Amino acid sequence: MKAIVLCAGLGTRLRPLTFSTAKHLVPVANKPVLYYGIEYLRAVGVDDVGIIVSKDSYPLISAAAGDGSRWGAKVSYIDQPHPKGLAHAASCAKEFVGDQPFIMFLGDNLIPEGLKGLVGAFDKDASAVVMLKEVDDPSAFGIAVVEGDRIVRLVEKPKDPPSNLAIVGAYLFTKEIFTSIGRIKPSWRNEYEITDAIQDLIDRGLTVRPYIVHGWWKDTGKPQDILEANQVILDEIHGEQLGSVDAGSRLVGEVLIQKGAVVTNSQLRGPIIVGEGARLDGAKIGPYVSIGDRAQLHSCEVRNSVIMEDTVIRDVRRPLDGCLIGRNVEITGGSDVKLVVGDMCRVEV
Repeated sequence: MKAIVLCAGLGTRLRPLTFSTAKHLVPVANKPVLYYGIEYLRAVGVDDVGIIVSKDSYPLISAAAGDGSRWGAKVSYIDQPHPKGLAHAASCAKEFVGDQPFIMFLGDNLIPEGLKGLVGAFDKDASAVVMLKEVDDPSAFGIAVVEGDRIVRLVEKPKDPPSNLAIVGAYLFTKEIFTSIGRIKPSWRNEYEITDAIQDLIDRGLTVRPYIVHGWWKDTGKPQDILEANQVILDEIHGEQLGSVDAGSRLVGEVLIQKGAVVTNSQLRGPIIVGEGARLDGAKIGPYVSIGDRAQLHSCEVRNSVIMEDTVIRDVRRPLDGCLIGRNVEITGGSDVKLVVGDMCRVEV
């Protein structure tokens, strides 16, 4: 089975970070979100992955994922020349997937339970399987109506939701989806919606199966989503000291210090991950902090935050809490603020 991973979006809700990176490459627990998706696919036996990219995202995504060999997979890149919706993105991969069933995965989604349930719900009678999740606010999502073992209707962000089953960013399709994509018209957003294409499958009398996610799911499209995802992933880590920690430092809970990192005179309360080559001195860190490779934190306090590679935080007198801070950022001074700071910035407070 092949898979396509959609990575053509611009990620405007994550600006300024996404002025210089793709939203799919923002790290959660020091690993780009895209990597989790590829790992989910490999876990269900997929070794041929087509990543849908735009002209803007291609240089970034291809540099990060390469040819897929790090995962024991083959990765190809498929151009979506215009941002015309998820169904249009899928149609760009028609030649790549051929006549065989395939998985479509949105590259900015995190689904820790993986895709085994999705694949397991597929049978010879199904033309599609759609992953669903019970949510508290169904009016904010595309919603599925399920009767027995079939999805019978899809509604996009309904004012009066007919169910609380939101559509998650993972699907399994047969080639019939391409016929349905060819039959639909653009929505009010002037996009070809995947929900409309799936509804067309249903209207044609074809079987669309549901698979309901039992655990956690997150679409990492906004800064708060990244921070929440970081908490969930960090809750699963196991502490290990692969770097250097001096006698003047105190570690509590699950703290993963990667090789080459140096921690001196600091207090770390897990769960925390400290990246390779990072340096912490006189710092009070945690809980729920990811510190990127080669970052430097001196005389500061940070909790519930994501700090990316090569960033320097020095002499900040008040705690930094709930921050998403990009690469190569320098923060000096002090203030009790929440920050979303893009790459290659300098902040003095």
